[in-house]
Amino acid sequence: MTAETAPPLGTRTLAWRRRRASAARFWKEYQRHRAGLFGLAALVLFGLVALTAPLTVGSDVQSVTGAPGQPMESPSGRFPLGTDQFGRNLLGLVVWGSRVSLLVGLLAAVLSVAIGALIGITAGHFRGWYATVLMRVTDWFLVMPTLVLAIVLATVMSRSLGTIVLAIGVTTWPTTARLVRAQTLAVESRPYIERAKALGGGHWHIMSRHVLPNVMPLILAQTTLIISSAILAEATLAFLGLGDPSVVSWGGLLQDAREAGAVSSGDWWYLVPPGIAIAAVALAFTLCGRAVESVLNPRLGVSR
Repeated sequence: MTAETAPPLGTRTLAWRRRRASAARFWKEYQRHRAGLFGLAALVLFGLVALTAPLTVGSDVQSVTGAPGQPMESPSGRFPLGTDQFGRNLLGLVVWGSRVSLLVGLLAAVLSVAIGALIGITAGHFRGWYATVLMRVTDWFLVMPTLVLAIVLATVMSRSLGTIVLAIGVTTWPTTARLVRAQTLAVESRPYIERAKALGGGHWHIMSRHVLPNVMPLILAQTTLIISSAILAEATLAFLGLGDPSVVSWGGLLQDAREAGAVSSGDWWYLVPPGIAIAAVALAFTLCGRAVESVLNPRLGVSR
């Protein structure tokens, strides 16, 4: 069948081809950022560690009654990172804690970005008194210390992972809302938006079919940057004793080390591994976020 007699491609097929081509161009540009590739490799490694934790260490690593070692043993061949105050293998606890820390960070970041994107798009589209009220609320959240608000929410609500996710998500959205609103205003000033309105396009059609696809790159970049902040916030809340005591997380391990007097007694192996894990994951997400931001907006001039 020649090109002249070939049937025209369907709308969905053409759309999927364009998306695949766009994804290929994105990956080609992303590969030019060495720091971004390093961060992505680190995230893949941490993800594999978290996903395979039930197979590599097992859930019984959290058991206090079945601890295999003596309390506060220093690193050895049997326990490469030593043991905690109950005699549990710290290496296994750090591996198992990656599941909770990464999950809470991801869910909190998604909730934060979803709230910010919703408020930013609607405020940029409707404007008027509606936008004024939303932006004043956003300003109030911006001037309030995020950590203090998260601590208040985590204190008055039940101590669970859901509470931590909610506390972080509902206190870290204002920056996203501001950025998305500014981008929405820029998109809505373009001529094709006026044509869409003249052809009878409603509010939902304009926001979902025209505004959202144009602000999605910004939302994606913002998500990768917020995840690192969310993981740090989860670790901070857990370190302050506001996390779920029934689960193991990196912040919870630091809290346990503080309560066990690891700082004053010099038991460094109880503090350093979870602290390095938190810093490494936060750095990896930050490197990926900066690379994504640079690819989607080359005018930022982010170094490679």
